[in-house]
Amino acid sequence: MKGFLYWAPRILCILFGVFLSLFSLDVFESGRGVGETLLGLMIHLAPVFLIYLILVVSWRREWVGALLFAALAVFYVVATKGREHWGAYASISGSLAVISALFLVNWMRRRG
Repeated sequence: MKGFLYWAPRILCILFGVFLSLFSLDVFESGRGVGETLLGLMIHLAPVFLIYLILVVSWRREWVGALLFAALAVFYVVATKGREHWGAYASISGSLAVISALFLVNWMRRRG
């Protein structure tokens, strides 16, 4: 169980970043030039870079991951103001909340 609690939030975070990056593939369908396509790709991948940056910081400081991933889950709900389908909230905010909870449980377990 000890190894699961350590690795689960980290692996889920990496998989979540891959999941989010799939949404950036629509930038290639628009028929834009190379510069516009690269700019669009960078804009679409900005949340993925943020997720991975938080993961790097959280790798040794689980409490930071618990706090920041929970904040991102709430931020997504507030920023979209109920305009999204419930499935979007479940897959994005729900995933972030699960990752946050796993980092929190691992941090509490390691603290003693």
